[in-house]
Amino acid sequence: MSTQSRLGKMPSWQRHFVLFGMLSCSLTGVAYLLGHEFHIQRSLLGGHSVLAWHGVAAMLATMALGSALPFHLKAGLKSKRKLWSGLSQLGFLLTLIISGALLYYGPEEIHEATEMTHWIIGLGFFAIFLLHGVFLRKPKL
Repeated sequence: MSTQSRLGKMPSWQRHFVLFGMLSCSLTGVAYLLGHEFHIQRSLLGGHSVLAWHGVAAMLATMALGSALPFHLKAGLKSKRKLWSGLSQLGFLLTLIISGALLYYGPEEIHEATEMTHWIIGLGFFAIFLLHGVFLRKPKL
C-alpha cells in the first residue's frame, strides 16, 4: 500500500476508539432526546442515568477526537478529501462541546435555547459523522 493511499487513515485501534466514542455519545444523546423531549419511554430514556451516560460518552468522544485530530485533520486538509464533511464535523463538535458546557454550567435564562441548539446540532453531527466515517468510504480494490 502506498503512502499516499494511507494519508489520513487512522490505525485500527484509533478508528475503533473514535467510532465507539462518537457513536456512544450520539446514541445516548438520541436516547435522552427521545425520552426527555418527545416523551418516548420517558421513565427509561428521559431519566438522569441516560443523561449521565451521555456525559460519560461525551468525555470519551472528546478523548477520541483528541487522539485523532492532530494527524487526521492535517492529512485531511492536505488531501482535500471529504473536506466538507470533516470541517462540518469539527464545527459541529465545537458547538456541541460549548453548548454541553453551557447546559451544565450556564445561566438558567439560556438553558432552553441552548438545549434546543445542542440537540439540533447533535442530530446534524450524527448524520455527517455517519456520512464521513462510514458511508463515504472509498471502495477497496
